[in-house]
Amino acid sequence: MNKNQSFNNIYTHGFARVAVCIPEVKVADPAYNSDQIIELAERAASENAAVCLFPELCVSAYSCGDLFHQDALLDACEEALDKIKSASKSLRPLLLVGAPLQVEGALYNCALAIHNGHILGSVPKTFLPNYREFYEKRQFASGRDCLLNEIELLGEQVPFGADLIYNAVDVKHLRIHSEICEDLWTPIPPSTYAALAGATLLTNLSASNITVDKARYRRDLCARQSGACISAYLYAAAGPGESTTDLAWDGHGLIFENDKLLKEAGRFTPEADLLLADIDLERLSQDRMRLTSFHDSVSMHREQVAKVRRIDFTLNPVEASLPLLREADRFPFVPSDSGDLDTRCYETYNIQIHGLKKRLTSSGFTKLVVGVSGGLDSTHALIVAAKTMDRMDLPRANILAYTLPAYATSSKTKSNAHILMESLGVTAKEIDIEPSCDQMLKDIEHPYARGEEVYDVNFENVQAGERTSHLFRLAQQNHALVLGTGDLSEIGLGWMTYGVGDHMSHYNVNSSVPKTLVQHLIRWIADQDEFESDTRKVLVDIVDTEISPELVPGEEDGEQPSQKTEDKIGPYELQDFNLYWITRYGVRPSKVAFLAYNAWHDVSKGRWPSTVPEESRNEYTLKDIKHWLEVYCYRFFKISQFKRSALPDGPKVGSGGSLSPRGDWRAPSDAEAEVWLQEIKNIPSEL
Repeated sequence: MNKNQSFNNIYTHGFARVAVCIPEVKVADPAYNSDQIIELAERAASENAAVCLFPELCVSAYSCGDLFHQDALLDACEEALDKIKSASKSLRPLLLVGAPLQVEGALYNCALAIHNGHILGSVPKTFLPNYREFYEKRQFASGRDCLLNEIELLGEQVPFGADLIYNAVDVKHLRIHSEICEDLWTPIPPSTYAALAGATLLTNLSASNITVDKARYRRDLCARQSGACISAYLYAAAGPGESTTDLAWDGHGLIFENDKLLKEAGRFTPEADLLLADIDLERLSQDRMRLTSFHDSVSMHREQVAKVRRIDFTLNPVEASLPLLREADRFPFVPSDSGDLDTRCYETYNIQIHGLKKRLTSSGFTKLVVGVSGGLDSTHALIVAAKTMDRMDLPRANILAYTLPAYATSSKTKSNAHILMESLGVTAKEIDIEPSCDQMLKDIEHPYARGEEVYDVNFENVQAGERTSHLFRLAQQNHALVLGTGDLSEIGLGWMTYGVGDHMSHYNVNSSVPKTLVQHLIRWIADQDEFESDTRKVLVDIVDTEISPELVPGEEDGEQPSQKTEDKIGPYELQDFNLYWITRYGVRPSKVAFLAYNAWHDVSKGRWPSTVPEESRNEYTLKDIKHWLEVYCYRFFKISQFKRSALPDGPKVGSGGSLSPRGDWRAPSDAEAEVWLQEIKNIPSEL
């Protein structure tokens, strides 16, 4: 196997493929049902699934009623299990199937784990519904009443109980637990203890007849359990073929990962159904590692958790190329669904307004000073400031907005800054900072002051510093607060001038809003009715302008910015992707590159947020992704932390995090980046 194949394999990057299988059954016909189970298992195996989940009592069908007390049916179920067991010898996945088992004179509704010709364990149903349409206690005993923890079945000694976890020794973090239908409907499902004991993949073999609105309730249950347990949760309900004497069945299949729905069956399908999804086991493990309350819960329930038994098995996952099945969001900070995007923008916008309002109220200030460049960040900060004044019943004239042109300011950004300030009704002024920059460059004997065209970092920082110095002096003179404008993306990359520069302010509303979200926020605000039409028009023009610090003069006519930020530090859409996965989940760079490749290598695949115009939809090769990831890791880990250690206050906006030293991110300023950079070298440049 070559390196490229290994890189393009989900199991290399901590994923596992799972399957929810809804077979077509015949009531009380185990021979037929076992054939359907094996056929679906073979289909799932051909898709390289690691686990196949089947419904409750699928070997016999759930709706057998008192037929479960017939020896002929129980014998046929055992024969069917033997057939499935034999078939599993040639199949890779672990099969979880439901069947009735007679143990010590009692009958149990069981979930059996079958793999490679062996039955690894049998989990009896703990909670038996005996109300309304359910009479399970008429046929079955509860697993909690059995005194045995091991039974003999088909010539093997099989672990028995609700305390079993199946541990794949060759797939890190793949630990599987099974519970059955009603077990999930209880205040403390058995899977809760399994998760605390390390299970990451919780499964539910269910029958669950369908009634109006019950599907929604199942989704809620599965979502909550997967979220509370920081796990994946697979659910398979009985489907076609069950008896409809008094009930109906919809074959509901669900796959959740930490509260997020990955896949759902169509329901009411006339034929068998197969759902496939790739579970990010590393992501679950990362979240559990960070959440101290999860480990506190383990400690609180240590006696119950300690009783859980682990049963090892070897999966031998495929080593050849196996691309990711699930969609990797191009914009992790920006939902592709229009409804979710609307909610994200609404909440972000109002969090910023609420934070600024509180800061003004608590400080006793009623005025703000803000530098307006005509670029994205200062535009959004000015909009937030204007709306904050509206909420506080203060005049927008209390916002003292200054555009501060220098050597490289383009006519377009300068014009847009004036149009925006005037349309919002703020106090708008322009201060040319070239004279003060000339004096500073002369004082420090910079070559530019002698007429040389030297545009180094110091030349740039003199301008950034002069702008900030003016703003702070203006704020002091007018008894106002300086409003910061820098965004999360710039903070992550260290793309700001430290101290007396755009690094500093009295309060920064954009500090945990990434550049990609700022772009979408401005487009979203432009589509609302909160501002006049001339404001909305200039907002769209600002979003469409090249992102630039405008600090280095160019050879162009000055209409457009000559300096292009993304040529230097990379496309923000890629760097925001890197920012999210590295800071939110702490995953290694190779996995970030794998996810980025799946998200970005083909412009025609996957969903795009509605706010991204067709002409702005890009794609990137693996070589591009690798290059900009290296830039990101060097800047983030090696040279930028000292700036993040001295950030001004600002509100945390999203779960993607904040890089405030008082919040989500605490790191030393003197760390090395070698472990990340060395790992990047092993990423192939093409597939």
